[in-house]
Amino acid sequence: MQPKVVLAGGTGFIGNYLKKRFTKKGYDVKIIARKSPAIKWNEQEAMVEALENAELVINLAGKSVNCRYHENNKKEIITSRTGTTKLLGDAIKKCENPPELWINSSTATIYRHAEDRPMTEENGEIGTGFSVDVATKWEKAFFQFSLPNTRQIALRIAIVLGPDGGVITPYKNLVTYGLGGIQGNGNQMFSWIHVEDLFQITQFLKEEKQLSGVFNCSSPNPIPNHHLMRALRQHLNRPIGLPAPAPLLELGAIFLRTETELILKSRWVLPKRLVDAGYTFRYTTIEQTIEDIL
Repeated sequence: MQPKVVLAGGTGFIGNYLKKRFTKKGYDVKIIARKSPAIKWNEQEAMVEALENAELVINLAGKSVNCRYHENNKKEIITSRTGTTKLLGDAIKKCENPPELWINSSTATIYRHAEDRPMTEENGEIGTGFSVDVATKWEKAFFQFSLPNTRQIALRIAIVLGPDGGVITPYKNLVTYGLGGIQGNGNQMFSWIHVEDLFQITQFLKEEKQLSGVFNCSSPNPIPNHHLMRALRQHLNRPIGLPAPAPLLELGAIFLRTETELILKSRWVLPKRLVDAGYTFRYTTIEQTIEDIL
């Protein structure tokens, strides 16, 4: 039989990339999403059918956090994650032959703003604020399920970089138009992962059947913001880039309908559990990653 994978919330930048990679490997890829032709979230019978005998299910569902955090958006950001996770878990419980592995997205933003030391799964300190609340509620919704025949892994994913979308496009535009200097004080740490490594990690975790629980999903070499911007300027042949101090970013965020936390929070995350388990990263430096995706 053709192996099967289910991608929940699989219509965005990451989902489209994973679909291509799994299809190339010969998988039958089933998509659960809000709109046709995907299986919709309110079609539990169809979800159960898709999940039956699947090798793995990967849940990527959730409203983008690239928006203003007013009450309606806050509510939707949380419920689009916890609600879909519950729907998926309920469907898995109804399967006669449930997926062997359920990988659920979480976020590296769960840790506090850290400029003093890196955060691992073992010693990372959970932060405070709305984004952290989203992450903790998301993981709680996931781990509340007790599934005897399905291994559960939450991936605390850092900022994903890839060739067809994600945050690299706005960064590239800033540099191209001469605005590629430091953002804020430039010392905030930037934890990232190449989208191909994200795919390879799902393959690695599928094979390493003794692994479960929480994993940081980020490159082993996080960098400060000033390093990121310099690497982008060098690649795009822009020797000079105007800096963007925090007050200017706050003003710009209002016009762009986003939040400065996405740029100014220092995410210093290390993938200790993955490295200890023997995963080898394909893209270990920001220069190597930028060279590939640009």
